[in-house]
Amino acid sequence: MASTLVLQRQRYLKWGLFDGLERILMVLCGICLLGFSATVTFDIVTRTIGAPWLWLQEVTQTFFIYGIFIGTAVATRRNDHLYLTAVAESLHGRARLLVETLIRLIVLFVAFGFVYFGFLNFLRGFSSFRMPSLTPIASLYAAIPLCGCLIGLFTIEQLVNGWRHGFEHPEPLQQPIAVLPIDPIAAPESRR
Repeated sequence: MASTLVLQRQRYLKWGLFDGLERILMVLCGICLLGFSATVTFDIVTRTIGAPWLWLQEVTQTFFIYGIFIGTAVATRRNDHLYLTAVAESLHGRARLLVETLIRLIVLFVAFGFVYFGFLNFLRGFSSFRMPSLTPIASLYAAIPLCGCLIGLFTIEQLVNGWRHGFEHPEPLQQPIAVLPIDPIAAPESRR
């Protein structure tokens, strides 16, 4: 029962339309984390044996940067990041609606900054190159406006659903955990 309430709480501001996108982004985050960990390990091993693969640092950077920016977008959808829960959850009624809207408008403004300035960096990145592959650094900067677009999309989703259904949601019930006392006389064979 508690797990159903947690799922309801996580989904209270989501359309079913973006659930598939969220799953895909979570898989990409997992791939980035696995790729980052593996390439760092291979980099350490190859340097230790005296035959370093220099291109591994580029791959590691790519996994790290894309993992961070994709993860930021997913965290925004799940209300795990860029969200002032303590302030908003302490309010009710119109005050909560106003604060939740204000918070999401600020996040939307930040998303616009990611898109605008990230796209400018992306364009400038074609004049700088990564070594040793000589690929434009714009390949890394592309993650920034992509993240901004996803954050904006998920924030608009939360605003629309919050205005339609309200931002308040049921808190999961805490079920008491029964702790049974240990009877030392009843189980003597366990001490042998």
